[in-house]
Amino acid sequence: MRSAARMPSARRDRGLALAWGIVLLVALAGSVVTAICFGAADLRPDEVLRSVASHLGLGDSPLNALRDGIVWELRLPRVLTAAAVGAGLAISGTVMQALTRNALADPYLLGLSSGASLGAVGVLLLGLGILLPVAAFAGAFAALIATLLLAGAAGGVTPTRTVLAGVAVSALASAVTSLVIFWSATGDSFREILAWLLGSLAGSTWTTVAIAGVALLVVGVPVLFSGGALDSFAFGDATASALGVNVTATRWVLLAATALLTGAMVSVSGSIGFIGLVLPHAVRLLTGSRHRALLPLSALAGAIVLLWADTAARTLFDPRELPVGIVTAIVGAPVFALLLARRRSA
Repeated sequence: MRSAARMPSARRDRGLALAWGIVLLVALAGSVVTAICFGAADLRPDEVLRSVASHLGLGDSPLNALRDGIVWELRLPRVLTAAAVGAGLAISGTVMQALTRNALADPYLLGLSSGASLGAVGVLLLGLGILLPVAAFAGAFAALIATLLLAGAAGGVTPTRTVLAGVAVSALASAVTSLVIFWSATGDSFREILAWLLGSLAGSTWTTVAIAGVALLVVGVPVLFSGGALDSFAFGDATASALGVNVTATRWVLLAATALLTGAMVSVSGSIGFIGLVLPHAVRLLTGSRHRALLPLSALAGAIVLLWADTAARTLFDPRELPVGIVTAIVGAPVFALLLARRRSA
C-alpha cells in the first residue's frame, strides 16, 4: 500500500520538476536575447537573432559594423558569461548546503573566494592582469586544500570541522589580501582591485565565456548527476553509508568538484555573493528538496538571476556601471530573509 501510494506522488514530483525545467529553459533563452537588447544602443530582438545567426554562417547581419560588434563582441559574451557563472555558483551552493548540512552554506564557505581574491590581487598589483583567471583559480584551490588539511588535522573531515576550518582559512586569506592592498595598491590598481573584489562582469570576452562554459560542462554537468548521493547526506553519514554511499570518497570528490567549479567562476567574475546561497532555497520552495530536480533547476534559476542582475548593473545608472556583486547583495539579502521567514512559518 505504501509503495503504491508513493508512485503517484513520485510521478507528480517528476512532472512538476519537468514543468519548471521547461519554464526556466524558455525563460533563460528569452532572457539572453532580451538582455542583449538593453543598453545605450537599443536593439530589437530580431536584429540580435539575425546578427548572431550571421556569425554562425546563417545569413547576413542587418546591422552596421559598429552595432554588429556591440552584439557579438560586447553584449553576447557578457550575457553568456553571466549565465554560466550564475549556473555554476548555484550548483556549487546546492552541493555545499547538502554536504555540510548547513542552510547558510554557499560556494565560498571553504575560503574559496578569499583564496581567489588573494591570488587575483597579487597578479593585479604585479601588472599581470592577463594571468588573473589562472591566479584566482589557483588561489581558490589552494584555499580548499588548506581548509581540508586543517579540518583533517583537527580530527577528521566532518561537516562541522570543515566549516570551521573554512572560516579560519577565509579570515586569514582576507587579512593577507587587505594587508597587500593597504601596503601596495595605489591609483588605477586600487580601483581595478576594488572592482574585481566587488564582483564584475564588465571585462567579459569570448575567453571568459570559454573558461566559464568549459568548467560548467566538464565539472558542473557531471555534478548534476550526484542527486541521489546528496539526498543520502541529508540523513547523516551513517545513513548515507548504510544506503551504499562511499561517504569519504563522495565527499572529497564533490568538494573538489565544487572548488574547481567555483574557482573557475570566480576567476572570470570576482566574488559575487548570494547567488549560491539564495537560489537553492528559492527552488526548494517550488519543487522540494530532492537533489535530482534541485540541482538542474537551481542552475537554470542561477543563470537567469545573475544575467538580469548584471543587466541591471550596467544599465540602471548609465553611463556609470555598478559592480554586479552590489546588485546581488542588495537584492539577495532581503530575499534570503524573506525565504527564511517563510520556511519558519511553514
